[in-house]
Amino acid sequence: GQLEVEGILGINACVDENQFHELVDLFRSEDVNQDSCVRARSILKRNASDEQIAQIATAVKEAGNLDLDNPKVFSREITALRESIQKALGKKAMAIGKKQLSMIVDNCFKYHGATETAAMLDKIKSLGYKYSTIGAITASVFDMHIPGDKKLIVHQAEEQVVRIEKLHARGVLSDEGRYKEIIKIWKDAADKVENELKKGLDDFNPIWMMANSGARGSMGQIRQLAGMRGLMADPSGRTIELPVRSSFREGLSVLEYFISSHGGRKGLADTALKTADSGYLTRRLVDVSHSVVVREQDCGDTKGTFITAIRDEKSVIEALADRIAGRYTIGNVVDPATGEIICEGDTLISSDKAKEIDKKLTSYWESNGSDMHHQPGVLIRSILTCKSKNGVCAKCYGKNMASGNPVKIGEAVGIIAAQSIGEPGTQLTMRTFHSGGVATDDDITQGLPRVEELFEARNPKGKAVITENNGIVHISDDRREITVTGPDGEAKSYAIPYNANILVGEGETIGAGDPLTKGSINPQDMLRAKGVKGVQEYIAKEVQSAYRTAGVEINDKHVEVIVRQMLRKVRIENQGDTNMLPGTLVDLLSYEEENEKAIENGGVPATAKRTLLGITKAALATESFLSAASFQETAKVLAEAAINNRKDPLLGLKENVIIGKLIPAGTGMKCYKNVTTVAENQTQPADIILDQHIEDELEEE
Repeated sequence: GQLEVEGILGINACVDENQFHELVDLFRSEDVNQDSCVRARSILKRNASDEQIAQIATAVKEAGNLDLDNPKVFSREITALRESIQKALGKKAMAIGKKQLSMIVDNCFKYHGATETAAMLDKIKSLGYKYSTIGAITASVFDMHIPGDKKLIVHQAEEQVVRIEKLHARGVLSDEGRYKEIIKIWKDAADKVENELKKGLDDFNPIWMMANSGARGSMGQIRQLAGMRGLMADPSGRTIELPVRSSFREGLSVLEYFISSHGGRKGLADTALKTADSGYLTRRLVDVSHSVVVREQDCGDTKGTFITAIRDEKSVIEALADRIAGRYTIGNVVDPATGEIICEGDTLISSDKAKEIDKKLTSYWESNGSDMHHQPGVLIRSILTCKSKNGVCAKCYGKNMASGNPVKIGEAVGIIAAQSIGEPGTQLTMRTFHSGGVATDDDITQGLPRVEELFEARNPKGKAVITENNGIVHISDDRREITVTGPDGEAKSYAIPYNANILVGEGETIGAGDPLTKGSINPQDMLRAKGVKGVQEYIAKEVQSAYRTAGVEINDKHVEVIVRQMLRKVRIENQGDTNMLPGTLVDLLSYEEENEKAIENGGVPATAKRTLLGITKAALATESFLSAASFQETAKVLAEAAINNRKDPLLGLKENVIIGKLIPAGTGMKCYKNVTTVAENQTQPADIILDQHIEDELEEE
């Protein structure tokens, strides 16, 4: 009762469970009369009118067989009752849109399991169809009201543009500066029009309801319908500085129509071409990770990874709670303020526990100055440090994201990771079409190529210069060279490209791996500057940024599976007393094993450098020549395998499919073979007793 009336509805009266029970009991047994109204007011402890009490009484009777002692989770009766009581007491409903509905379903699954959730979803579906049939919404062009202040906002923007043009004509502003200023003016104007439009929209405006509930459309599209279309992008992706001042409601002029037709064509062309790119990315991801299967329960790793929230200067990209939920801890997690243990070591962190840890650590960090270089975090078991030779162990993987339970041995987590990253890539692609070429800062065409660039470990466009040593910055007078002097007095100089935006200031202290100029960092540079951990964190952060800015959430562990495969190889520099040849790529775990053997025999171990391979190269450098040959460059792969007398260990899924064997995942694993299940109180089959004459015949044969 308290949850229904007080919590969810936000009713100011303090209504506890007993009061709610009394209210229901009263109107089940009595009609609305003077006595029952007086009793209802004393139960409610508020001076409700006779009309309000009558409405509550009607609602309780209509609820029928509502069993308050055994309430059904999210049952329809409670929903109807809640709505009626809230209506009677004159309070506003909490609108349940796509996000809220998703949370309700998620919580139901978390606390009540799949069967209850399936039944609840069925009821939600029926409820939706029923009320859509009774009273669906209609949308017409007149539902879109043009903001009254639009003309004034556009006029002010035009005056500012004239001022900028005059400054450019006098030589005060460069052409690039003029262009940037004009773009900024029109973007701000479009935002102001959008804000005015929002103020004038009623909560029950049909088009606003569609967008606000998450059913279809967005505020950006409503702005184009009734505000102004704003700035558009040309075919190359550069923003056209002449905005479309009209909205669709007002109608576009011929010139405006031509400006916006660029966007329409771009959207359709992108949809056709980029879907293939997304599919190809998925194929490469599957090829690099298909051999990653949960092969053992615990690898015994004690190193783990220290996880912090992913932040940029402005906001939190991924909260600490999201990153640690469903992972195993290494050691106790302690509240820094009180010294109290929040979560014990070797424990699977639940969602609720993750939120508690995040809240306590972050509040302590914020109260102590919020130093970005010393963010709060938790040491957890990670796929990146898992010691399992082939695949990963269940403890380092943690929770199965599909069921919410600890992952089982035999789960093909590599394929799951590849599909979890690849499938939303299709959504990133499609989103350009929905924005209709309207210019935005983070246009989706940057999204998918950026993800591909990271996973292929390519040298990015507009590369940032990063420092490889700690120290103090000195910038040359012509701003073409930056020298970083370390604590030991050793100085290292970095050439700065022409037109680069320098991010550091004279005399500033910086650390290895920090960017000196604006742009994307080459992962290979990051590996040299910050080592394996630095590049792992960088790729994870950048992939998450690319997806989360597009509104897609991917769990870290899927990205970790791919990054683990990219960093599996080392390049031998000195072979020592091993059989590994200098210059060859060797699997990291094989390299460590060979070195251990050499040390045991009193020899000199080999030395090697960790390499970061792009997913295509990593897929071709796999131990299995069958898998590599079925991916790309078939003739070359088979020829090299034959020359080197290679053997295929048949550890992945593809190679086993090729030769017609059961895949080594799920029930195809050896540990699940010859398993017999026995039910409780199962009757054993009786022995077959043959008649004497049949036995005689068998003996004769």
